[in-house]
Amino acid sequence: MYMPSMFNTTETAHALALMQAYPFASLISTDDEGLPFASHLPLHVQPDGAGFRLLGHCAKANPQWRYLEQRPLALVTFLGPHAYQSPAVYPDLTRVPTWNYLAVHCKVQAHLIHEADAKDRLLKQLIADHEPGYADQWRALDRGYQERMLGAIVAFELQVQSWECKLKLNQHRPESHAAMRAGYAQGNDHEQALGAWMDKLGLDAH
Repeated sequence: MYMPSMFNTTETAHALALMQAYPFASLISTDDEGLPFASHLPLHVQPDGAGFRLLGHCAKANPQWRYLEQRPLALVTFLGPHAYQSPAVYPDLTRVPTWNYLAVHCKVQAHLIHEADAKDRLLKQLIADHEPGYADQWRALDRGYQERMLGAIVAFELQVQSWECKLKLNQHRPESHAAMRAGYAQGNDHEQALGAWMDKLGLDAH
């Protein structure tokens, strides 16, 4: 992605925090005509040594898994909190609006998982992320029903080969930070989350 140096972070902890807090990602690969094909789905982020693995699944009817099987190199994007930024935060009027946002992009190598037991283990990790209490209900379901549900999906492991993390919070305009932070404190969920990231990065100190 376009990455001005002032918005670039190489802090692994920042990337991991964003991917875990905003796990509904876009998985983008190429179709049989060489065009981008995207699926929007939740991914489980798993630290793996110095890097990450991403675990997820799609419906067997979704051609994405066939594209991954044929062309395993893909892109995964995570979009964190984002919000319109009014130029009213500046002390002068010669300014324009912008949009602040946090995002992580990962170049990944895909490996498909077809075995029922392995898919079941992967599903349990996603359940643990989003509704741990559902695990008992899943285990109690009729085995035949479980097998049909597992048979209707294709799971995958995405090994992250490289990643970029962009934190666009007007870092290069410190004269705007106090007004930004005050506005975010009164804003919607996205704006409050951006404010918390300003605190994390020390941008409200000006």
